[in-house]
Amino acid sequence: MVSAGVPETRYARTTDGLDIAFQTLGHGAVDVLKLAAFFGNIEHDWESGGQAHVNRALAELGRLILFDGRGSGLSDRLRDDRLPTLEERIDDIRGVLDAVGSERTVIVCFADSGPLGILFAATYPERTRALVLINANARTAWAPDYPWGMTPEQFDAELESTTNRWGTREYAAEIVAMVTPEHPDDEAMIEWFAKSMRLSASPRAAADLLRMYYAMDVRDVLPVIHVPTLVLASTPAFEQATAMAAAIPGAELQHIDSAAPTAIANPDLYLAEIRNFVRRIEHDEADLDRVLQTVLFTDIVASTERAAAAGDHAWRKTIDAHHRLVRGMLARWRGREMDTAGDGFFAAFDGPARAIRCAHAIVAGVHALGIDVRAGVHTGECDIVDGKVAGITVAIGARIAGKAAPSEVLVSQTVTGLVAGSDITFEDAGEHVLKGVPGEWRLFRAVT
Repeated sequence: MVSAGVPETRYARTTDGLDIAFQTLGHGAVDVLKLAAFFGNIEHDWESGGQAHVNRALAELGRLILFDGRGSGLSDRLRDDRLPTLEERIDDIRGVLDAVGSERTVIVCFADSGPLGILFAATYPERTRALVLINANARTAWAPDYPWGMTPEQFDAELESTTNRWGTREYAAEIVAMVTPEHPDDEAMIEWFAKSMRLSASPRAAADLLRMYYAMDVRDVLPVIHVPTLVLASTPAFEQATAMAAAIPGAELQHIDSAAPTAIANPDLYLAEIRNFVRRIEHDEADLDRVLQTVLFTDIVASTERAAAAGDHAWRKTIDAHHRLVRGMLARWRGREMDTAGDGFFAAFDGPARAIRCAHAIVAGVHALGIDVRAGVHTGECDIVDGKVAGITVAIGARIAGKAAPSEVLVSQTVTGLVAGSDITFEDAGEHVLKGVPGEWRLFRAVT
């Protein structure tokens, strides 16, 4: 039974037809979107005194927006066995913001929701008033250049517990002892946490989400964030947070004097910093002229030779059919045509998975025309000039396409870290020198 005074749960419809559960609380000039874990239940959260306290405190800043992501809590379950990608979860955010009429919002990310908030803020700065990252990270897995991550052995142990003990009191007690070391035997929190797991996702779904989270890496996106950003971290997470904040232009970093790895134990310490930050940025707008975009370049292989062999009239018919096919695929995958140079296309996308799927659809579709295309995909910061994307990211995307073999879709390493959770796999294509671009670039073949 949900307590009295809890906001009504309503539903927003996403572009792919899923219903996403959301709530709003409070009124004011500032919208605040709270992003918690990848799984949750917005109604059950109100049964926790700590969660309810945080929600009401955030609502004092203006209007608080809460939602359950697809596959979790009160929102639609997934319609197939494929996990939601980051960009699909961004669609959930957009659907909810559209439903409540929020044009710009302060995004507050707790813990493992960090990658989602980071990607949204970089992709949609015009809809992001500010970004707050609380004990969050841009990567989960250990790597030689990321010593704070979870080792494969640690991940396997966590995965086993999630698979076999999800929703049990024993497992909840272990988690509570870890996140609230000052109150490890809080029976009310243990009971709430165990029930929260059961109401949020099944053991298998939770394990799948953990696998997706472990594969994510959005570090390359950090320099593209151009909205006011506050990074808050307790002592256990501060070294990692320091490195993350250093990669975000103009980010503020604040140490929270707490031994707990999450904000659950001492929420008021974090809330005080968030209040001060929001007040400071109310009259300080971010530079919105640069955004994160994914660019796709396609090119007909050996077009000059094919045109000479076919003759002008026949080749013109082939080109017209090619253009119709490509434009149809761009419409299907929500790409925006930026330019065409007779035998190739340059398009921009809000997310890399859509760009890759579009590229594969084009590669497969043109075979019926008796031609082959090559494609290149890259994600990075772009200038917006007269409504079109421009800058070094565009040049890199074009160079990557030039390295592709016939019917091949090549992507940058940045792209591979942004599509974790999708069914897209990659093969290492080695390191390459891209003409006019400094350094060597590791490229990957996107495999269907």
